[in-house]
Amino acid sequence: MSFLEFSHISKTYPGVKALSDVSFSVEKGAVHGLMGENGAGKSTLIRVLSGDQQADGGEITIDGQAQKYASTRDAFHAGVIVIHQELQLVPELTVAENLRLGRFPANAGVIQARQMFSEVGEKLKSAGIDIDPRRKVKTLSIGERQMVEIAKAIMLDARVIALDEPTSSLSSRESEILFALIERLRAEGKVILYISHRLDEVFRLCDSLTVLRDGKLAAHHASLRDVTREQVVAEMVGREISNVWGWRPRKLGEVRLKVDGISGEKLRQPASFDVHAGEILGFFGLIGAGRSELMRLVYAADAATTGKITVDGKPVRSADPHQAIRSGIVLCSEDRKHDGIIQGRSLEENINISSRRHHTRFGILNPQKEIEVAETFIKKLKVRTPSRKQDIVNLSGGNQQKVILGRWLSEEGIRVLIVDEPTRGIDVGAKSEIYHILYQLAEDGMAIVVVSSELPEVMGICDRILVMCGGRISGELKRDQFAEQAILAAALPDKKTPTAIAS
Repeated sequence: MSFLEFSHISKTYPGVKALSDVSFSVEKGAVHGLMGENGAGKSTLIRVLSGDQQADGGEITIDGQAQKYASTRDAFHAGVIVIHQELQLVPELTVAENLRLGRFPANAGVIQARQMFSEVGEKLKSAGIDIDPRRKVKTLSIGERQMVEIAKAIMLDARVIALDEPTSSLSSRESEILFALIERLRAEGKVILYISHRLDEVFRLCDSLTVLRDGKLAAHHASLRDVTREQVVAEMVGREISNVWGWRPRKLGEVRLKVDGISGEKLRQPASFDVHAGEILGFFGLIGAGRSELMRLVYAADAATTGKITVDGKPVRSADPHQAIRSGIVLCSEDRKHDGIIQGRSLEENINISSRRHHTRFGILNPQKEIEVAETFIKKLKVRTPSRKQDIVNLSGGNQQKVILGRWLSEEGIRVLIVDEPTRGIDVGAKSEIYHILYQLAEDGMAIVVVSSELPEVMGICDRILVMCGGRISGELKRDQFAEQAILAAALPDKKTPTAIAS
């Protein structure tokens, strides 16, 4: 008998039919994959499961009992835990406080902190998660925060656990810890909903699979034994994608960006590299290698203590990101939620926020110019939205990323585009579209820097790869030299080499 069942679930937002008559079931003790392009309805379905949203029609049944949620608290009491891709942690609290939030051990109204830290520490240790429960969440890396989120499900003994892109911020070692946890939870009879765009993970972990497309059930596979990856991709996008990377050779120009001996508080060993006009340069490394820290120095988001930068041979005196932008350098951060999108604002505002100074005369904003710019890039980048006035938080991750690209492309004189984890949490169809946007920009002469922890991505789209390890550039490979073994060898730490990242 099915343990978890979705029956005829429908949900409509203004101008968008997010879910339409979706039905499928999951057996007890099964890991069930949920796949689809961004905007296919996966996140909406999970919000309905978690009680964050109420369906317009249909019913959810758990262990034979129909569920009626008025809030996330109701879902929690029913044994449902959702670990969202956008992490739900309180930065100023410790790991233990986050994991016991609302359930602190107390005696006569006094919180027993020592008991809390001890109990949480034991739980983390038994789960193979090596994080000090006394550390504040704001001091953790994105990967460590993801592991803390996943530990919630262990702490709360949930019956149904939904994991939304759980490995998007994890290193290979952390991912293996997660996979071991999932195997343990399956053996305990839990139902795991595994939402991911990573086909290898889905085929490795999942017993069954549901594919959504445009808010409807595109396919349901009770077993993956005879299902191919190509079949699932076609079910997701409604067409075959024979080559998601789509790389094509292009003529490179002169050196556009030159970084010479730059270092800072978070990256102490000086780094040097250059990028040619029309080139897509990849940066690969394990989590903590220093890739993002280096890019923040180039963009002046963090202050450099040594080194110099030139664009087209002209010195860049970047004291802050505003000056970097005026010098032609822009950065799409790896953390879309905190450093990219402006939540609660429309697509139009998110696209125009940087270039708005060009739409103002004598202190008066030209609204028609804002409309023209927004509509131009919504069309050019194929952003899927019912309106330019749509709140950006209601868009899929892929469409949010396109809006951020549109923001920088609306700037005048951009010559260097740095994109950090450009397709994290984005489906295969949207990935292909973003890659082709990058190719077009490169063909137009822009210098592109792609930072990615996905090795197939940097090998698939880049002309050259620089590898980082321990805060230093440890290897360089031209396209005809690309080989997984060589790249990984350069990315792995040498015990004789001291780290150059500030602790």
